[in-house]
Amino acid sequence: MANDLAVETAPTGQQEQAAELVLWRDPLLWLTMALSLLAVAPLLLPGYFWGANDARHHVYFLFEYDRLVQDGIWWPRWSPDFAFGYGYPFFNIYGLFSHFLAELLHHFLGFDFVAAVEIVFALSIVGSAGAMYAFVRAWLGRPAALVAGIAYTFIPYHLLNLYIRANLAESMAFVWLPLCLWTARQSVVRPAFRWVAGLAFAYAGLMLTSNLVFVLFTPLLAGYVLLLTIISSVPDARPPLPRPWSGWLVRWLRHAWPPAVGAVGGLGLSAVFWLPMLLERGFVRVDQWFDGRYDFHGHFVYWHQFFSPQWGFGVSTPGPQDPISFQIGAAVLVFATVGSLLVWQVAGRLRWEIGYFIVVAVVATFLTSQWATPLWELPLAGSILQFAQFPWRWLVLTAVCVSALAGLVAHPAVLGHERHFSVPLLAAAMVIVLGSYSYLQLQIQEPAEGEVNLAGLMRFQQSSDEMTGSTAWVKEIPTWSPMADYYISQDEAGGPVEPVSTKLDYSIFDYKTFGASSVAHNTISEEIYYDNRRGSAQTVVFNHFYYPGWNAYLLDGEHGRRVEQVPIIPETTGTLGRMTVQVPPGEGYLLLVYEDTPPRTIGGIVTLATLGLFGMGALLAQTRRNRR
Repeated sequence: MANDLAVETAPTGQQEQAAELVLWRDPLLWLTMALSLLAVAPLLLPGYFWGANDARHHVYFLFEYDRLVQDGIWWPRWSPDFAFGYGYPFFNIYGLFSHFLAELLHHFLGFDFVAAVEIVFALSIVGSAGAMYAFVRAWLGRPAALVAGIAYTFIPYHLLNLYIRANLAESMAFVWLPLCLWTARQSVVRPAFRWVAGLAFAYAGLMLTSNLVFVLFTPLLAGYVLLLTIISSVPDARPPLPRPWSGWLVRWLRHAWPPAVGAVGGLGLSAVFWLPMLLERGFVRVDQWFDGRYDFHGHFVYWHQFFSPQWGFGVSTPGPQDPISFQIGAAVLVFATVGSLLVWQVAGRLRWEIGYFIVVAVVATFLTSQWATPLWELPLAGSILQFAQFPWRWLVLTAVCVSALAGLVAHPAVLGHERHFSVPLLAAAMVIVLGSYSYLQLQIQEPAEGEVNLAGLMRFQQSSDEMTGSTAWVKEIPTWSPMADYYISQDEAGGPVEPVSTKLDYSIFDYKTFGASSVAHNTISEEIYYDNRRGSAQTVVFNHFYYPGWNAYLLDGEHGRRVEQVPIIPETTGTLGRMTVQVPPGEGYLLLVYEDTPPRTIGGIVTLATLGLFGMGALLAQTRRNRR
């Protein structure tokens, strides 16, 4: 009964109008995205908001990504300059999609690192408005979609992510969340290959952008799909479920398989990232990201903060006087509440979806509050909740649900059957914009680290204690390194800051019996020449943290063929867990290189296979359309 659901959830001709008007030709879509440009305006100011929480991080993430691209690596996993040059598998555990977009802008269009990051922030703002419009348009109709799109853009938690936290990945995730809801709903209501594929690519996009938001959002998406499939399978959508059960189960499976295939397809498309991330997570230290100032106990939200109009800058601090605002947003919340009350009695089956979003919004908000502390301390539930790191991150679900519900004030039961732009519609949009207008501001300042280069990266890591992640073999997190000394000395000399030419630790050599030098070096490999004049093997140490994927090979000559793999052993002395290799007596060449592990290889194969299946599916769908 999918078509019944589609018609009833968009009464008074709204669904028919949406169906006959192609999305990209819809003037209200373009109006929604045009109004969202008001949220882009602060990014157009001269300078950059270097003092925002993660603003520096994302510039240097892009800088590091570009370093790897210069060596031809477009899907990086190892970041050689993090942790003061000892390296860290950052892109093996952190979604890179937003920085991939920024690198395209930098590499091919010539934008500098700061401008490229700002452009991606801007794209995320406009894209999130358009994505929410698309979802609510299919659900409630065009006028409601405009209000929801504006609400989603200007809801305070979204602006917090943009201007105060400056978190590029989570801001870009705002684009994928409504796209997942839209394509999932359509795959149930109007099952077709394009919606299944759309869900797969949206779900994969979310994973590749922010695996953290992916984990938080998946229960919402799964519950929504389950609700839609049940509603579609029950003729009158009222419990109890009809009998015989077998007939209902067949109908339910018919509605459930398209979104299920889409979700599995999304996991397949993103397997190149999540499979090694999951299986190799144990090889990095995570304690440093959950202890100290990251301890969740100090980051619960007090109830008055959900409604306080206070808006400040800086980092979140424990207690009710936190300068950071976690308000839901007065205008959006009032619209969502009033719209739900006005539409509820005439909503029909729509009531189930309204109720679902209300429940999720309330639960997500509760999880951020101090009242939820016992849940966070439970063994199983707590481990899931703590994946958010900070309790207030669960507000992303509140933002999605409340924004969608805000569109109900433009439901036909409230505004009548007006299908086009109207004065009441404009007034509703303007109320939302004006409600958040005072929050559209950045704190522009100069970079304390100076120019974006390797020396600036070292200074940033030292001053902020950020980007100093370590692998599991590191006993004590370093606070400086010989590589950092080298970069700072170049910068202070006034010349260009060039990468180190070797990661060999020369200080341990017994020069009477051993010598070595670097023959070739880049971001993920180094070839050395060695001369071992002792009758037994000797050790070379590289200033790299040990991590799976690094392999060492003896070569048959300079840049020669690999003839033997030799083991890499984490150093047993000291605290850094650096890589050591035993080289045999005599002269020779040794190659140290970062390669794929079985999880990375399998993940890549699964992703390519899934792409191939969707490609074949697209060809078959097109062939069927051509035959009609």
